[in-house]
Amino acid sequence: MAAQAEAKAATRRWSRGHPLLGGCKRERYTHGLRPPQMEALRAMCGALIPSLPVVEGHHGGDADHGRGSKDVVERFYLASAADGTIPDEVAELVTRCVWEAVVLVNVVLWILSTRVGTLALCGRLCMSGKFPYVRKFADMPVERREEALGRWNKARWLFPLKITFVVIKVLSHYAFYTMVNENSDNPCWKAIGYSVPDMEEPREAPSPRSLDNGVVETKALNDTTLLRSLVDKGLVVRTDASTYHTVQCDVVIVGSGCGGGVAAAALASAGHKVVVVEKGEYFTAEDYSSVEGPSMERLYEKGGIFCTSNVTTVLFTGSMVGGGSAVNWSASIRTPEEVRQEWAREHGLPVFASPGYVEAMDAVCARLAVTDGCREEGFQNKAVRRGCEALGLRADAVPRNSSEGHFCGSCHLGCPTGDKRGTDTTWLVDSVARGAVILTGCKAECFILESNSGENARRSRKCVGLVATCMVAGVTKKLRIEAKVSIAACGALMTPPLLRNSGLKNRHIGRNLHLHPVSMAWGYFPENKQQEPQPPPLTGKCYEGGIITTMHRVTERTIVETPALGPGCFASMVPWESGRDMKDRMRRYARTAHAFALVRDRGAGTVDGEGRVCYSPARDDVDELRNGLRRALRILVAAGAAEVGTHRSDGHRLRCDGGVRDDELDAFLDEVTVATGPMLPGSDKWALLCSAHQMGSCRMGSSPRDGAVDGRGESWEAEGLYVCDGSLLPTAVGVNPMITIQSTAYCLSEGIAESLAQRKRR
Repeated sequence: MAAQAEAKAATRRWSRGHPLLGGCKRERYTHGLRPPQMEALRAMCGALIPSLPVVEGHHGGDADHGRGSKDVVERFYLASAADGTIPDEVAELVTRCVWEAVVLVNVVLWILSTRVGTLALCGRLCMSGKFPYVRKFADMPVERREEALGRWNKARWLFPLKITFVVIKVLSHYAFYTMVNENSDNPCWKAIGYSVPDMEEPREAPSPRSLDNGVVETKALNDTTLLRSLVDKGLVVRTDASTYHTVQCDVVIVGSGCGGGVAAAALASAGHKVVVVEKGEYFTAEDYSSVEGPSMERLYEKGGIFCTSNVTTVLFTGSMVGGGSAVNWSASIRTPEEVRQEWAREHGLPVFASPGYVEAMDAVCARLAVTDGCREEGFQNKAVRRGCEALGLRADAVPRNSSEGHFCGSCHLGCPTGDKRGTDTTWLVDSVARGAVILTGCKAECFILESNSGENARRSRKCVGLVATCMVAGVTKKLRIEAKVSIAACGALMTPPLLRNSGLKNRHIGRNLHLHPVSMAWGYFPENKQQEPQPPPLTGKCYEGGIITTMHRVTERTIVETPALGPGCFASMVPWESGRDMKDRMRRYARTAHAFALVRDRGAGTVDGEGRVCYSPARDDVDELRNGLRRALRILVAAGAAEVGTHRSDGHRLRCDGGVRDDELDAFLDEVTVATGPMLPGSDKWALLCSAHQMGSCRMGSSPRDGAVDGRGESWEAEGLYVCDGSLLPTAVGVNPMITIQSTAYCLSEGIAESLAQRKRR
């Protein structure tokens, strides 16, 4: 038993020691807040998630859920975000926001640490009948602090206070519900009906990892051991007194996700020595813990705390070996025919209308072993399907890159069963089998461009490789990776800054960003609700089962699907009206189904630098979102929800457990709005959008005036430099883009292999 426990601890190695833990604190906080500011922040956290007595007979509106004993529920209501290290964790997370938000929060906290400042921001709420008559924010009774925060949330014009409220509300709830102790447990989970899915006990002797023959993990290496590892993998390496270790190969690829993984397999299969540079780490199914906080921290860009600079949209993008394919929701939908024809006709890109692209989709779906059916759906998808059937609407099965029996709701945290097939378990395995090398913990800085004046020159400059930095102290020199072909495949948010840092100037680099904006509806289904007439009650919990198995199309631009929301993400997204209301909502977590409207957006944003994204949906995109949200709500009502609502900041919702008349529902739906972001002036209602699909920021075009790269994916400015990821797509695709990105990469990689063969013949 001791050996088994030790093996389990080893295979779950990064679920422990995660920054957002109750019993496993950070060794050192670097947020830089002074004690008076921390005092004000602690007071804000304690007002947002206060310690509350359990009111006799009050169970968050659900007396029959059976979620824990009376003591468990009492401890949940008594718990406060002012306790322990939660405020320090919130302060640390704030530093990941855009710098304007960081400055704003710091200034507001400084103001609240003084009596005069508190009077200015809280008014009469800080007054006292005793000298000195004006209290600092931290000295105000929790009820008054709560009231002040509620006013900030509804402020029409004082958006600095609204932004501060949003940042602290989101981060405090995220930290509170993802906090885990040394046993990877959170004391609140039992009361809200959540538990981490149980996986099979790991073997005492861990199985070989599928990429071990090709992966070089730099995190534990120094200069000497790194060079030895590279030589052992068959690479030509030299070093000198300069600042570089020089590595020679045929192809260097930055990024290992949907585009980079496919390109690596195709080019290695063609006989080329391929090096894949990946800043994230390598994990396998045995490593995935399904614990939300630690997983988000290690698998997502900025630990999942990534928002557009104008605070309209929360972005989720993978940051590890396999990229987004390792953490996506399994949906494997082919590029719609009308979209392919549009790209070919209106953007001058015949590849998308070619038989070769259809063959590429076939090859991609075959390698991912895509299945069309699902033996058992999870709670959320059952709700969507039942609602559609009740309304006479079409509900389509969603193809997945997993088996038909796959019932894992944790794939967004890395699939712990190993059933889902991302590039880390398919294309990258193929590439390693043919000699490719994958460098992890290695960040690309810039491509190396030189003047191109040869007889066969097609561009004014040519790319001869990449400069990269190992993100560990032990490796003191940068890597200069010399290659015949260089490929940027680090995603629509990271490829533009890399190309700009390399000296490229095309005006489309970083522009035309599409996000498939998402707005969510929710429906609460009590476990004890008996539905009439006779369909059996919906069973299960919101975090169980395949994440997306059913899809409903509203219009040619809008679809309805279901999300994955762990307790932390759920709590950070739902509206806050009061501390008690929020805890009541969390008590309903396990039986609250979400359905979202996703729009093929026409409006576009920009990538202005690493970690800086500006995006606001166009007016007709907002209209599409609103119509999609109204349809999602109708579906949830028809499925038998006792209450439905949206994520709008005023807690917009409708009770329908006793039945709801058509005119009541229509009146409620007429009030549905999509107010995009708390910075919207003159509005007391707002909602954050979400995006897990980023596309188009280095789009293909028929000329340099139309795109950043040509129809073969090659930069218009530098010969031998290609882009091979979601940033290539001319527009938003309108469905989950994994198959589209991989199929595009498949076609382009064949062209790159042919160009290398021609160069060799010359």
